[in-house]
Amino acid sequence: MSYNGPEQADRELIGGRYRLGERLGQGGMGVVRRATDELLGRPVAVKTLALESGADPESALREARVVAQVRHPHVIVVHDVVEHEGRPALVMELVDGGSLADRLAAGEVLSPCETARLGLDLLDALSAAHARDVLHRDVKPANVLLEKGTGRAVLTDFGIASLPGASTLSRTGVFIGTPEYTAPERMQGGDAGPASDLWSLGALLCAAATGTSPFRRDSIGAVLHAIVYEEIRPSERMGPLVPVVQGLLERDPALRLGAAEARRLLAACAAGEEPAPPVPAPTLREAAAPATATVVRDRPTAPDPAVPAAVPDAATGGRGSGSRRPKALPFVAAAVAVCAAAATVAVLVAMKDEPPAGAAGRPSGTASAPAATTPPPTTSASAPPSASAQPAGTVPDSETDRYPSEEVTDERGFTLAVPYGAIRSTDGERVFYTSPDGAVRVGVRIRPIPPGGAIGVMRASDENGPATNPGYRDSLVQETTHKGLPAARWEFTWNGFTGAEGPRHTIDVCWEKDGTLYDVWVSAPVGRSEEDRIRFDKALESFRATGG
Repeated sequence: MSYNGPEQADRELIGGRYRLGERLGQGGMGVVRRATDELLGRPVAVKTLALESGADPESALREARVVAQVRHPHVIVVHDVVEHEGRPALVMELVDGGSLADRLAAGEVLSPCETARLGLDLLDALSAAHARDVLHRDVKPANVLLEKGTGRAVLTDFGIASLPGASTLSRTGVFIGTPEYTAPERMQGGDAGPASDLWSLGALLCAAATGTSPFRRDSIGAVLHAIVYEEIRPSERMGPLVPVVQGLLERDPALRLGAAEARRLLAACAAGEEPAPPVPAPTLREAAAPATATVVRDRPTAPDPAVPAAVPDAATGGRGSGSRRPKALPFVAAAVAVCAAAATVAVLVAMKDEPPAGAAGRPSGTASAPAATTPPPTTSASAPPSASAQPAGTVPDSETDRYPSEEVTDERGFTLAVPYGAIRSTDGERVFYTSPDGAVRVGVRIRPIPPGGAIGVMRASDENGPATNPGYRDSLVQETTHKGLPAARWEFTWNGFTGAEGPRHTIDVCWEKDGTLYDVWVSAPVGRSEEDRIRFDKALESFRATGG
């Protein structure tokens, strides 16, 4: 609830013992006032329903019942329910200090360590609620109170929470919740679980450390488009928090960072340590992969110690926490259509170095890549599989020991060589294969030849480079041929997804054949330039169209 400053206390006595004082805040359905419990002589807060809100009086009782199920130091305490103006009013503990939203509105932000400690408090509160099968469904700065002196964070306003056995609060024609902190699966009207609250926590941590939600836009349609489709790239100001935020903002709830792993990462950040990257169980990763996707087998490999492991970015498919692109939301179709129409030209020249934007990168639109990008731990220094032991479709690799690869046949009608154990993701138009350590991304796009042909597409992409790739530099666009066909080549360097990962280099070739434009690119950290070029040459040379 937003703080509106003190107002003249009306000193009304309700419930025979609670003397109302000044207003502390007001939300969509209720007003919170400071009050005094005259029977016990203690300060309390009283939440009354706003008459103009149209809220069902039963909602206050619902909230009281929900909170009564969850007893935790970081969850607001409801002391009593009394009648006020014919409606129930909640008597709660008074957390003196204002909300996180108040602090952000005043221009203050939290340091990464402070944000991590806040995250731990809220994660514990949510875990306590989830253990009781209670989903908060409205985790946002206005619903987090920060106690003066102690710094204790308290999660409040369970007014739209879901409780087992209770009906779900809803109002016809009204979106219940706060869009810019709402998980994409809830936007789609799908089943929401504890992972939905964790998405909201990830967005809240971004706001706490930077001052605003990563999905803040000028209109509701733009907000929904950002959550469902756009790249999610946490600010470098978040420092060591970037991996945990990327993991929480994974668009696919099956791949989203869980509470236990999030707690480990946050605890390390709160202690001022650099957290080890999250390591998902390979079996879980394979189980979460889309049934229609070609999942490439994991092969234990030792990560390159010279290259920091990166967590895929949520909206870019390979660069972050991407997940499978959600279907269009029925109730926002018109708004999204407007956004999509405006972005048609931009999509034509969209950056190559990103996985699918809706497939969570984690941007949470990323492809179906898991929240973590480090490979599973190596159990033994085993030699690469022999040709006879390799699964069908694998290409024997003379560089096996250094850059093992295998050939995959994709459902989109092509085959090519990708890093061994790569993870497939898609944003609907593009397909990405990301190496197990998350560092190397192979992308493919097949479409009708647009106006200007291959060279026109590359020149337009180059012009748009500074807008799509921060730190865009050292670009080169050349008209060329590929296997005797008209083609264009584009190379560039940019700042990369995170400061920890460092700059990245992308090599891209597209060519024309029989009315179709084929596009293959590979991106890798600048420190792995040799691997970047070798993998690109393998991908380009091995590419074959197999379907119409």
